[in-house]
Amino acid sequence: DECPRTVRSGDFVRYHYVGTFPDGQKFDSSYDRDSTFNVFVGKGQLIAGMDQALVGMCVNERRFVKIPPKLAYGSEGVAGVIPPDSLLHFDVLLMDIWNSEDQVQVHTYFKPPSCPRTIQVSDFVRYHYNGTFLDGTLFDSSHNRMKTYDTYVGIGWLIPGMDKGLLGMCVGEKRIITIPPFLAYGEDGDGKDIPGQASLVFDVALLDLHNPKDGISVENKVVPENCERRSQSGDFLRYHYNGTLLDGTLFDSSYSRNRTFDTYIGQGYVIAGMDEGLLGVCIGEKRRIVVPPHLGYGEDGRGNIPGSAVLVFDIHVIDFHNPSDSISVTSHYKPPDCSVLSKKGDYLKYHYNASLLDGTLLDSTWNLGKTYNIVLGSGQVVLGMDMGLREMCVGEKRTVIIPPHLGYGEAGADGEVPGSAVLVFDIELLELVAGLPEGYMFIWNDEVSSNLFEEIDKDGNGEVLLEEFSEYIHAQVASGKGKLAPGFDAEMIVKNMFTNQDRNADGKVTAEEFKLKDQEAKHDEL
Repeated sequence: DECPRTVRSGDFVRYHYVGTFPDGQKFDSSYDRDSTFNVFVGKGQLIAGMDQALVGMCVNERRFVKIPPKLAYGSEGVAGVIPPDSLLHFDVLLMDIWNSEDQVQVHTYFKPPSCPRTIQVSDFVRYHYNGTFLDGTLFDSSHNRMKTYDTYVGIGWLIPGMDKGLLGMCVGEKRIITIPPFLAYGEDGDGKDIPGQASLVFDVALLDLHNPKDGISVENKVVPENCERRSQSGDFLRYHYNGTLLDGTLFDSSYSRNRTFDTYIGQGYVIAGMDEGLLGVCIGEKRRIVVPPHLGYGEDGRGNIPGSAVLVFDIHVIDFHNPSDSISVTSHYKPPDCSVLSKKGDYLKYHYNASLLDGTLLDSTWNLGKTYNIVLGSGQVVLGMDMGLREMCVGEKRTVIIPPHLGYGEAGADGEVPGSAVLVFDIELLELVAGLPEGYMFIWNDEVSSNLFEEIDKDGNGEVLLEEFSEYIHAQVASGKGKLAPGFDAEMIVKNMFTNQDRNADGKVTAEEFKLKDQEAKHDEL
C-alpha cells in the first residue's frame, strides 16, 4: 500500500526470485541458496529484460516477469541450464533498494512538547529500538531483551549511520532512522543476522541522555517568600521526593512510604549529585534536581535503577537543622509588668500549639480546652521546651523552635512526632507559682518553733506517726506558715519527708531521729 521509493537505473537492489520455463520447470531460485540476489540495475550486470523489469518496483512488491529470448540468453542459452531461444519466467520479490548517493533518512513521528536538550557528539544515550530490513523483517530488538542500548554517540561506537541518525534527538522522541548499507554493515553484513548490502531501519525511542562533563541541574519550583535560613553542609534534612528516570518512569518515592527521607548533607550519606543538589534549600522549598549517572549510581545502577541512568528528583524540604543548633526563642508579646520571670522549680500553667516546621499541627492545648502544667526543670517536658519556658513572665507570648536533639530525637514520639523533626511551639504563659529553693520540697515562711517536735507530737507519747506528721504539715501550709513545692503530689511530698525522718524505718519518728535540714550532717563529697 505504501511505496515511498521505486527502483531506478543505477540503484542497487536485493531481491528473491524463482526462474522457470513456460512449462513450469524451475531452472534457478535464490530461495534455494537462502540468499537474495544483489546487483546494480541498469549497469549491464543483468540480462536486459531483468534490467527493464526491475525498474519501478517497490520494496515488498512481487512481480511475475516474462522475458523473451532476445532480452534474455538469446540463441546461445546457458549450457546445461537454459536452452537456446528460451522464454523465461521470473517470480520476483524485491527486498531492498538503495543508491550510492543515499544518505541517512530520519523520520520523527513523535516529539515531546518540551525538548530542553538534544543529542550532541560525545553524549551518552540510552535508547530502545527495533531493527528491521526494508521489507519489515525484524533482525534485532532491545525491547525483546528488556534492556536499553547504552552507548556514546559520534565517537565510533556505533555504525556511522546510527551515529548520524541519533543526533538532535530529545528524550522521549521517537524516530525512524533508515541507513544504507555503506553507512551500516556494508558488503559483508555483521556475519550473523544482517546480510551484506542490507539497508537497515531502526525504530528508536530515546530514554536518556547525558554528557560525562555534565554537573547536576537544579530547577526551583517553589521558593517560600520568607527564607530565613538555607541548608549548608553538615545540616540534617527531612524531605519528601519522587525519583524518576528522564523518561518519567518512577523508581522510588518517599510519599509511597508515607515517611520523609532523613539524612545529613554534604557528608557522603547520599549520592554525590543529591549531596550537592540539597545545598542552599529553604524549608518548604520544592525543587527538581537532575543527576547525571556519574554523580548518581554510575554504570551499574542499583535495584530498579538501570546502569548509566540520569535521575530526576522532585523534592519538597520539610525541615532541616544542624547538630550544633540550640533552641530559638522569639517573644511576640510581653505585658507592661514583666518583672517576675520563670525559673527552675517554678510551677507553670501555659497554652501551646505544637507544629512541624512545614506548619503541620501536632497538638494544641487550646483545642483540648485545658492548660499544660509543669514544674520547670523537673524533666516533665523535653529539654528544649524546658529551656524555652525560662525567663518568661505571665501573659507573655513566644515561639520556641526546638531542634530534634533537644526534642524527641531520632525516634520521635510514636504516632505523634516524626523522628528527627524540628518542633515549633507557640506558647502563652497563664500562671506562675514560684517554686522553692533547689533541693527543698517544703520550707517555713515564719520562724521555726523551738519546740517543733513537741508541737507535732500532740499526744505527747514521744513518737510521731505519719498521720500526726501529715496533719501538722498541712496545717502549717494552710495557715501560710509553711509551703510545699508547687506542682507535685502534696501527700507524696509529706510521706517522703516523714520517711526521711524515720531513720530506722519503724513507722514512727522519735525526738532523737527528728532533725531539720540545717541540722543534717554535711556530705560534701556528694
